[in-house]
Amino acid sequence: MNSPMHALAGVITEKFIAADPAAAARALETLATHEVLLLVSSLKAQTLVACLNPMNPAKAAAVLRRLPMRQASYVLAHLDVPQAARLMNEFSAPYRERMAAVLEPAFAELLKKASSYPPGSVGLLMTTDVVAVRTESKLSALIERLKNLPRKKLPAVCFVTGKDGELKGVIRTAELAFYTPASVCGSVMSPVAALHPEQDAQTARETFLKEQTDILPVTDGKNILLGFLAKQNLPPAADKKPFWKRLAE
Repeated sequence: MNSPMHALAGVITEKFIAADPAAAARALETLATHEVLLLVSSLKAQTLVACLNPMNPAKAAAVLRRLPMRQASYVLAHLDVPQAARLMNEFSAPYRERMAAVLEPAFAELLKKASSYPPGSVGLLMTTDVVAVRTESKLSALIERLKNLPRKKLPAVCFVTGKDGELKGVIRTAELAFYTPASVCGSVMSPVAALHPEQDAQTARETFLKEQTDILPVTDGKNILLGFLAKQNLPPAADKKPFWKRLAE
């Protein structure tokens, strides 16, 4: 494919993915892997993530392992946890080891455990694409980072961690305007309750109700930040009313 046609095909593919990621994934699955690479390898990471999340794991893994390791690991780390775990299982053992070596240790461990999480658990519902800053980071640096994100990707909250990735607190994005840019993040963060990946949806629902919030961080047993869960991503609560009462309503 010549360069102008390649560029045009890439633009069309990008617009297709933006409009309907699932349909784009199904269409790309019908192509040979090298043909998919011609269309997607130059796309932005967020577009690749949107496309690979709903794609057949075998095809998605084949595409990912033909990308440069730095690009592939970044995309994998931003996929939904269940899909990322499925892709890891599709990789050959040597490639899986190489990939695990460049991922954040906590995330690599999470992917190992993900296949054992029951359906509907926090670990399978959470999102790992977080904006996290260290306690000693300046707010001005965080603000610049947020300015570079697409409007649709702006987070409602930014998470604050310690030097080892342990959760310290949160900063609500909407409140950044009230703080001095020279302040350090640790001085303006708010405390926050956390969920754990093994917990079920009902436990998460109760925690959301207790904390009166729409987003909660997810941490492991050592309080290392793994991701977050948005209340809107919880499955509907089971209706415990007797069947005859539901009929009467």
